[in-house]
Amino acid sequence: MSYTLCKKVRELEPYDPISGTYKIRLDANESYYNLSEELKEEIKNIIDNIAFNRYPDPNAVKLVEAFADYYNLNPDNITATNGSDEMLYLLASAVLEKNSKVIVVDPDFSMYGFYSFLSENQVVTYNKNSELNIDVDELIALVGKEQADMIIFSNPCNPTGQGITAEQARKLVKGCENSLVVLDEAYMDFWNQSLLSEAADYDNLVVLKTASKAVGAAAVRLGFAVANTTITKALKAVKAPYNVNTVSQEIGVCIYKHKKLLNERRDEIIKNTKSLYQGVTELIDNYKLPFKAYEPCANFVYVETEKAKDIYEYMLENSIAIRYFGKADALRITTGSEEENKEFLVNFEQYIIKNILKRNR
Repeated sequence: MSYTLCKKVRELEPYDPISGTYKIRLDANESYYNLSEELKEEIKNIIDNIAFNRYPDPNAVKLVEAFADYYNLNPDNITATNGSDEMLYLLASAVLEKNSKVIVVDPDFSMYGFYSFLSENQVVTYNKNSELNIDVDELIALVGKEQADMIIFSNPCNPTGQGITAEQARKLVKGCENSLVVLDEAYMDFWNQSLLSEAADYDNLVVLKTASKAVGAAAVRLGFAVANTTITKALKAVKAPYNVNTVSQEIGVCIYKHKKLLNERRDEIIKNTKSLYQGVTELIDNYKLPFKAYEPCANFVYVETEKAKDIYEYMLENSIAIRYFGKADALRITTGSEEENKEFLVNFEQYIIKNILKRNR
């Protein structure tokens, strides 16, 4: 009798992001900024001095200190990970015991539920309201009713770009004192409602951060968890000993030291996101389309429309990649540079004229 994979993974399909070469990439919420030439030269010099025959620093001390300095945090409250995905899996599989109950929200980042499923936890979904917002009181009530062990969601939300305020987040953490609350603040650099500086003040809070969005270092896969010292000690105990490779650690240290550059680029991304949202909404209003665009707190614009798939395919034909959500009939458009956004908007209007106005005549 031959070996058979367990039922849990037998029919799973690998994650399938957009592949191929496109002139404009507005699909993955990355920064449109590459590293500056000055930074690249610094990194080249750093790499020349790496001892490649040695294991990385297991606690990524210099990286954690650089991250802590950038966000004005205590390094003792920080765990570095190989991207936020590593920490998401650790929270679901190691911090929780098998058959624990995890609450996720919908719509939200799908990997929260996926890692909980892989860890054989019970997943309960809280559905957002018609405006794609979380009712904090309802969510607290659900956590209590289900006696949930953990609740996890992104704030601001990926993919909707909506969020709850810091005051609402505090209410949630305090109202779920018997549950671990995980706030994924991957996009909070673009908003001002963070609980990052308060994470260590709570017994039941973990705040996640990433270098893949505002920092513009998606290639090196750096994530961070911020929590009190008790939780931090546990996270460091369950992670792999040498989880963050030396190259990524050194690059991260270098990048986070350039505070002025990072802040300037973040502000420019926020400016371009607002301009993209304004451009999209103007086209929707001018052509009286039954589309709905949500004003974002993040670096992308979320649009609900029955034409989502058609628009997505039209953009690909014109070498512009955006994200399509079939289940929701929605699009997520990451902000690009000013020029990239203009080209997207030109193509968006061309689609409207060619495929909506002409068909309605």
